[in-house]
Amino acid sequence: MASHRKSRPAGTRVAGIRTPALATAALTSVALLSQTANATPSDDDRPSLEEVEKKVDDLYRQAESATEKYNSAKERTTKQRKQVDTLLDDVAKRTQKLNDAREELGSFAAAQYRTGSAAPDTATFLLADSPQDYFDQNQLMDRLTGRQKDAVDDYVTQQSETMEKRREATESLATLTDSQTELRTAKATVQKKLSDARELLSQLTAEEKARLAQIEEQKREEAARKAAELAAQQAEEQREREAAAAEAAAREAAQPDPAPSPSTGTTETPSTPAPDTSTSTKGDKAVAFARTQIGKPYVWGATGPDSYDCSGLTGAAWKAAGVTLPRTTWDQVNAGTTVSLTDARPGDLVFFYDDLSHVGLYIGNGMMIHAPKPGAYVREESIYYDGEGSIHSVVRPG
Repeated sequence: MASHRKSRPAGTRVAGIRTPALATAALTSVALLSQTANATPSDDDRPSLEEVEKKVDDLYRQAESATEKYNSAKERTTKQRKQVDTLLDDVAKRTQKLNDAREELGSFAAAQYRTGSAAPDTATFLLADSPQDYFDQNQLMDRLTGRQKDAVDDYVTQQSETMEKRREATESLATLTDSQTELRTAKATVQKKLSDARELLSQLTAEEKARLAQIEEQKREEAARKAAELAAQQAEEQREREAAAAEAAAREAAQPDPAPSPSTGTTETPSTPAPDTSTSTKGDKAVAFARTQIGKPYVWGATGPDSYDCSGLTGAAWKAAGVTLPRTTWDQVNAGTTVSLTDARPGDLVFFYDDLSHVGLYIGNGMMIHAPKPGAYVREESIYYDGEGSIHSVVRPG
């Protein structure tokens, strides 16, 4: 799923969709993790199968939230690394120019010593670490030739610009270090959540695993039923729109033709602009790409082509349609127009949970293609896979 819990991102909730607060794991489930290797818990101490299922689901969700935090930190780190490299290259070039300017000043001073044409304080000025300060104090500019003045000006300029670029590079390196620390923290959080989830599942008996599979199958059946209801509602609304459009066209056709214009002798019928289908076409392309990715594994932080996390898949799908989406779910939710669930059409992004930690690509009829969670594969599934209350909003990119 996605990563971490961050402050509530911007993004409008779909009207009428409930999103309950995240429930804390049952205290009894914690005992399952804290039992020692030699302890043999009684049946009363063991959490119920439903509690284990909820705890595992919560851990997967927390891991996906941490994955989005990892993705964000990784994106910032990459940009900052490029910025630092550019600044360091610039500093190196400016340092070389500074050295060239210093050498030119030195050559002037040496020539003046040889010819005896320079006063001692002039030579000191030309070789000083801070010629500008020395010049301000001694006012020696009148003693310099035009070429020498240009050399001094160039040196002072190069010195100032080099110092500024070095300051920028130092600050960027500090920012990069902070981002790298955040990246390592997010990665460790993901790994810890996944490890906890695997530990819980490993302690289930074969019978419990079978019953857990039955529970999940029941949830899938309920999700499919809800998807069918949405599909029927969308189809009914589409028929109503088409009927209204046909009725409006019939009324327009029944109107008598207006009298010919005296100036032209003819009457022009206003044309109705064709609806813009560009977004729909791109959405269809995004869906077509996503279908070809079905069966590839979920890997946190992955953007393809062999594996994906949730936002990595939606980003790759829309990229195939010619649209670049931001990397994380938190930014993707602001990369388009929010629409109602009943108005959702293929290619729209469906976001889940209050922390926007998961996203899928709507394909129509209440279904989506998404990269669900670690250990799962890209698949087609009902948007109600985790209940109606989990749906946060629907966004149309573009």
